[in-house]
Amino acid sequence: MRTTIDIPDKTYRALKVRAATAGETVRTIALRALERELAADGRRLVRRLSAPILKSYAPGSINLTNEQIHDLIDLP
Repeated sequence: MRTTIDIPDKTYRALKVRAATAGETVRTIALRALERELAADGRRLVRRLSAPILKSYAPGSINLTNEQIHDLIDLP
């Protein structure tokens, strides 16, 4: 099926550059993007974790040196 959509000039130029760099057609990349978008409908967004994962109630209350940490971790 054919359809017409208006794509901003800046976006279309980026799409053409991506297609040329990848050796693909604009149509191929656009279809792949549309298919990804439609497939993502059922997926839940995953929130990225940030450090520290476990928050301390008293940060900075334990003062360990690198050597002490190394002694606590059982490394092969």
